[in-house]
Amino acid sequence: MDVASFWTRSWTSDDRVAVRQMLAPDAEIEWNLDAPVDDEELVQVLHRIAVFADDVALVGQTRADDGAALVYDLKAPFGTARMVEFLTIAGGRITEVRQVYDVTATDRFFPGLYVN
Repeated sequence: MDVASFWTRSWTSDDRVAVRQMLAPDAEIEWNLDAPVDDEELVQVLHRIAVFADDVALVGQTRADDGAALVYDLKAPFGTARMVEFLTIAGGRITEVRQVYDVTATDRFFPGLYVN
């Protein structure tokens, strides 16, 4: 299994240990949520999605040797939000994570998702 597939399987099944192991120690992480992000906050938000969502479906992907662009539908009890994730991969680990959320839908269907 490739790194991007293992990453997706790990976070959607709420395997926080595997998620942390996939991230390089100096991984760069960015998102468009109104909260600062570091590796710990990323792992916590992915955990919250995994346990709250009725389903997380990978609905689109583009792969390259050094990364992937992944499109997810995050199905909540009252609606679906979309998230796009850009991964950069080197040496079998993820060195960059860029997440773009549909913030309006995320705030509506996953209230408190990224509030500390």
